[in-house]
Amino acid sequence: MQNLNILIIDDKQLLADELLEFFEEHTFHTCTTHRPSQVFSILQAEAIDVVVVNMHLPGMSGLDLLREIKKDYPDINVIVVSGHDAMDAVIQSIHAGAFDFLQNPIRLSEMKAAIERTEKFRQRTQEGQRSHSLISKELQHAIDADIIGRSQAIKNILDMASTAAQHDETNVLILGESGTGKELIARMIHYHSPRSRHRFYAVNCSAIPRELFESELFGHKKGAFTGALESKKGCFQLADGGTLFLDEIGDLPIELQAKLLRVIEDKMVDVVGSENPQKVDVRVIAAANQDLPGKVKKGEFRTDLYYRLNTVVIKPPPLRERQEDIQVLVEHFVRFFAEKMKKPIPTIRRHTLERLQQHAFPGNIRELRNMIERAMIFSKGASLNVTFPEETDEIRLPSNSHKIFDLQRVEKETILAALQESGNNQVKAAILLNISRQALERRIKKYQIVL
Repeated sequence: MQNLNILIIDDKQLLADELLEFFEEHTFHTCTTHRPSQVFSILQAEAIDVVVVNMHLPGMSGLDLLREIKKDYPDINVIVVSGHDAMDAVIQSIHAGAFDFLQNPIRLSEMKAAIERTEKFRQRTQEGQRSHSLISKELQHAIDADIIGRSQAIKNILDMASTAAQHDETNVLILGESGTGKELIARMIHYHSPRSRHRFYAVNCSAIPRELFESELFGHKKGAFTGALESKKGCFQLADGGTLFLDEIGDLPIELQAKLLRVIEDKMVDVVGSENPQKVDVRVIAAANQDLPGKVKKGEFRTDLYYRLNTVVIKPPPLRERQEDIQVLVEHFVRFFAEKMKKPIPTIRRHTLERLQQHAFPGNIRELRNMIERAMIFSKGASLNVTFPEETDEIRLPSNSHKIFDLQRVEKETILAALQESGNNQVKAAILLNISRQALERRIKKYQIVL
C-alpha cells in the first residue's frame, strides 16, 4: 500500500494511541485529535486521505462531523467506529458518505482490511480520473498535450476531427471562442492524418505586420525589397507535405485573401520577387474566434475564400457549455502542476468546484488552466484555494485610458502594465492577462516591446 495520511478522531485516548501505533507500524503518516473543533484546521494543513472517526464525540456527534467533512472534502474516505451495531447507525453513516463502518471493540485486522479497501478504492478512482483522457498516449506525445473531458459535446468534436483527419486533402475551418483549444484540435487532426510524418506549421495571422504578410506566407527572393538580404521560405513552403494552421484567419488583409485562395486552389505559390511559381502540397486548417460569416456579409472577408476553407467546420464549445467537464479538467490541471512544481496534490473542496462550475469562463479552458496554475503557485496548505478574477487586484492603466479607443494601443498599454506589475516576468504577466505565455510572446513581438 502507498503511504496514506490518516486522521484519527476519538476522545478515548487509549484507543487513539493504539491505532496511532498500529498505523505508524505500517508506515502511515498519522495524526490524532479528540476535539471536533480541531478537525478542520488539521484538514486545511494536512493532505488527509482517510479519517477514522468515533460515532460518539463530545460537543458534536461523529455523524454530524462526517457530514461536514464530506461536504468540504468529498475525496476523503471516512471510516466510522461505533460501540453499537444497530443497523440504523450503519445506514445513517453510509448515507452520510462513510466509506466503511466498524464496531467497537476494534480488531486491528479489521481496521487493516478497511484501510486496504480504501486504498484500492482510491487507486480505482485515480485510474478513472486518468481515463478521462480522450486521446491515445501516442497522440498526447505528438501534440505535446492531452484532451480531457467526459461530455458528449467534446466527444462529438473529437469524433468529427478524427474523421476529418483521414481526408488529408480536405480543408478544415475551426470556429470558436478564444481558449477553447482550436490549435490543439488542429494538431490532433494533423498527427492523426497521413500527413503526420511531415511538418505542422502554425502561424497567427494577427501577429504578422501587415506589410510582411505576403513575404511571411509565400516567401521572398533575395533583393525582392529593401531589407531582403537573403531568400526566405514562406509558411507554405515550410509546411510542404504537411499541414499549415492559419490562426485568426479573419485578420488576413482583404488584398491577400485572393492570393491565399489561389494557392489553396492551384497548389502554387507566387514567391515575392520571383517569376517562377512554386508547387506546394499543403493541407490548410484555418481558425477564427471572430464571426467569420458576419465578416463575409460586411464584405470584410471574401465569400469564395470562406467557402473554400469551410469544407469541414468544427466548432469547439465554450467551457460554460461543458460544465460536466470542469471537475475532470480541474483535477487534471492540479495533478499536472503538482508534478511540474514538485508539490503535493491539494484537496479540491466541494464549494471550490461548485463555484468553478458557476463561473462563466470568458477565457474558457485557458482561463481555467491559468486559475489553477496561479492557485498551485501560491498553494501552501492542503486545500486548493482558487482566486477568481473579481477577487484579483486590477491592473492599473493610465488614468486617461478610458478616453482611448485605439484597440491596439490599449492592448499594448495593458501588456506593458502587466509586465511592469510582474517585474517583466512573462509567466506571471501572462497569468495576469489571462492568456498563454506563447500568446504574450507573440504580442510582445507584434508591438516590438523591449524587455
